[in-house]
Amino acid sequence: MKIISTNIGKTKTIQWNGKEVSTGIFKYSVDKPIILGTEDVENDDVIDRKYHGGIDKACYLYSADHYQYWQNLYPEVEMPWGLFGENLTVEGLHEAEVNIGNIYKIGETVVQATQPRQPCFKIEFRIPDKQIVRKFVDSGFPGVYVRVLEGGEINAGDTMELIDKKNSLSIQKVYELLYARDFNPNIEKAINDPFIAASCKRDLLKRWGEYL
Repeated sequence: MKIISTNIGKTKTIQWNGKEVSTGIFKYSVDKPIILGTEDVENDDVIDRKYHGGIDKACYLYSADHYQYWQNLYPEVEMPWGLFGENLTVEGLHEAEVNIGNIYKIGETVVQATQPRQPCFKIEFRIPDKQIVRKFVDSGFPGVYVRVLEGGEINAGDTMELIDKKNSLSIQKVYELLYARDFNPNIEKAINDPFIAASCKRDLLKRWGEYL
């Protein structure tokens, strides 16, 4: 896997449904490295820390390979790297091949996969379609949140190397569980995974706790 683009953004205020909403989803490619800290990316604005940033979601990765899927759906929408709010656009990243807890070396950093991204209405700010959240869920392309085990610089062109693979559910499988219509026994495995993000575990328990 290879880093195609490093992306950061500043706070932007949008008029949405008659009110002002601040967001950090407007991230764009930069011609310099990004620096990963324990809870976020240096110089990258994170607005709603209930859902973004923090130890379990310090950096967000999205696959460059998925962009063509979205471009086919929205040929009229310009799609620069960073469109989905990712800090790292990664060639060859596939959620079905990334397990919860997997550890990767990227540039100077070491990161660990923690959960899929759960989309909110703010993605509509970049793809103007009232159905975009549902389409994002249905796509099966959530991207990957990571915790930072060793911070440092990441440059475009750096490789993303798997250094420790866990025997756990994939990011894609956990994503499916979050939005599944019927209970799946794998939900218990996901909830008990020691490396899953705390917020993802809470969401799974909120949805499926009565079945456990």
